[in-house]
Amino acid sequence: MVLLCFYIGHYIDTHQKQLGILKALGYSRGAIAKHFGIFGLPILTGTSLGYAGAHALMPTLYEIQNKDGWLPDVPVSFHPGLCFLLTLVPALFFSLLAIGYSSLRLKIPALWLIREQPAKPYVPHTGRSRRTKLQKNPSVPCKKENRLSFLQELEKSNVRQKKSLVFFITFSVFCFAAMTQMSSQMEALSSKMMELMVLGIGLVLAVVTLFIATTSVIKANQKTITMMKVFGYSTKECSQAVLGGYRPWAYLGFALGSVYQYVLLKLVLLFVFHDVPGVPEYHFDVPVLLLTLAAFVVLYEGIMKLYTKQMERFTVKEIMME
Repeated sequence: MVLLCFYIGHYIDTHQKQLGILKALGYSRGAIAKHFGIFGLPILTGTSLGYAGAHALMPTLYEIQNKDGWLPDVPVSFHPGLCFLLTLVPALFFSLLAIGYSSLRLKIPALWLIREQPAKPYVPHTGRSRRTKLQKNPSVPCKKENRLSFLQELEKSNVRQKKSLVFFITFSVFCFAAMTQMSSQMEALSSKMMELMVLGIGLVLAVVTLFIATTSVIKANQKTITMMKVFGYSTKECSQAVLGGYRPWAYLGFALGSVYQYVLLKLVLLFVFHDVPGVPEYHFDVPVLLLTLAAFVVLYEGIMKLYTKQMERFTVKEIMME
């Protein structure tokens, strides 16, 4: 749900120029916004496939989970109410969410949308007002001169202006660290199938979220990257300026995910399986942590390398044709 909310919001935000053109041509907010209800169709397809796949997998899962005979024999049956809640309701919810958010964005004047300006554009202080302020308050010391290089300032600016992308890159690595390490304990606590399910969910969620977030960063900075290359900056320097600021957040997400999975498993064993015989003790697994960290470094840095290669294909012609 978090990923879908982010993607729908980001899609609408990155197409505000087209929204502004339609609004300038005389289309009403409702006439434009209603078309974003189409988001419900792929979501309905995904929920339907997920429900059907889970229903087909349940007999095998129950059989494996009940191999020791201490679980009750639960027959697999079709529940129309559950199907409705897990397939149609999410599709309707996200359709309405997309329509509502696009309608909210369309409150901005058409010219601002076309120019891709924020709802409340920042108006900088003039030098005169700054001097007047300092004259009125002579006791206030001047700010220290900014000694950051252009590349460092650009790196920090990208992170400040894209706070939602900071969250999702951190979130993707959080999912990778938590689910990968948690899956290593599932065979002992549950079954091999549960281990594969947890690992699969973690990897898919992490890779898809990281892919969408990083692609968004690259697209938002395509013009900046192209102009930097024109002025002689190398592709490696462009990559560091655009993507380097997110690296500390990614490693923070890994640390948070590692702590989260440990606390969660401890709580599950303490409150859920406290009266189940034969459940092993769980201790923090340092070797698994190190293996997961190594896999994360290879995966994350490999993806960043691929995006760096993609920057090499950016040309001035592409941005001039827009």
